[in-house]
Amino acid sequence: MLNPNWQTFLQEHGAQFQNGIAQNFGDASAERLATRDGTILCDLSQFGILKVSGEDAQSFLQNLCSNDIKAVTPQHAQLNSLNTAKGRVLATFVVWQTGADYYLHLPASLIALTQKKLTMYVLRSKVKIEDASAQQVCLGIAGKEAAALLQTHIGELPQAALAVTQHTNASILRIGDERFQIVTTPEHAPMLWQQLGARPVGSPCWDWLNIRAGIPVVLSATQEQFVLQMLNLDILGGVSFKKGCYPGQEIVARMHYLGKLKQRTYLAHIDSEAAPQPNDALYSDDYAGQVSGNILNAAPAPEGGHDVLATLHSSSVKDARVVHWQAQEGAALDFQPLPYPFPAESGG
Repeated sequence: MLNPNWQTFLQEHGAQFQNGIAQNFGDASAERLATRDGTILCDLSQFGILKVSGEDAQSFLQNLCSNDIKAVTPQHAQLNSLNTAKGRVLATFVVWQTGADYYLHLPASLIALTQKKLTMYVLRSKVKIEDASAQQVCLGIAGKEAAALLQTHIGELPQAALAVTQHTNASILRIGDERFQIVTTPEHAPMLWQQLGARPVGSPCWDWLNIRAGIPVVLSATQEQFVLQMLNLDILGGVSFKKGCYPGQEIVARMHYLGKLKQRTYLAHIDSEAAPQPNDALYSDDYAGQVSGNILNAAPAPEGGHDVLATLHSSSVKDARVVHWQAQEGAALDFQPLPYPFPAESGG
């Protein structure tokens, strides 16, 4: 749940909320253009935070998550996932450490379900799992001036992807070359928001940046639909093939070492005013009449239409097939290059 005092502050500064998420600050179209061309500041209220604390917190998460939690430190965050015993992704998240506690940043819509799922595994472990969404504020800042603004008003910046710098009233996590996440308190957030002074934008703008970066976000409609390699998590560093067992590990490892991966996640544009939804079906003429993939994430694009991450059969993309949204004759996907390469064996 978003901190009510923080929400009031944002509303007083023009934020338009829907279901507890800041959708825009009065001009969504201009905000999308600013996200593409300028420097923007965004409240990340579409995400929530689970705090995992206690003497056994590290070993508890190590036994459940796809990545090596032992590699998480106060100076380095990590992309990770929680999976079913059948290797299907329940949630994707970024995890960081402050003191001895771990914080999982994942969609707000999955917080309660994920908390319940993790609690089932606690048993005799000395672990506490709580929803810390109202205790912290996460901001996103992106653009050419982002680094300079952060250095001026907070301090030293992390240099590598997912590196973290800890400061008195905030932590800075580097997401990309010109993109950062700030973790602070509800008490300090208003002053920081005003000091940074970048163009405020709604949450769909940050979602668009994630899509353009090829970073998948599993939502309620796409839970248990994909093995993590289908979401490119192996390329993005969201899995360790050297750590011990975790739910789904056998399936994930078999796919890595023995299997032939037939599906990947791709970036595309759909020229449609109607918004694609997670898990919408995709159709390709090489899979006549059959679903060949699904929408994973979608956000309005600055130039109109929507940009999407779509998980589908690699052969459809490799063979330059036309892929349609929702129906065999639906709007066509215009595929765009991702900012990272596929392994040669994936056929991407």
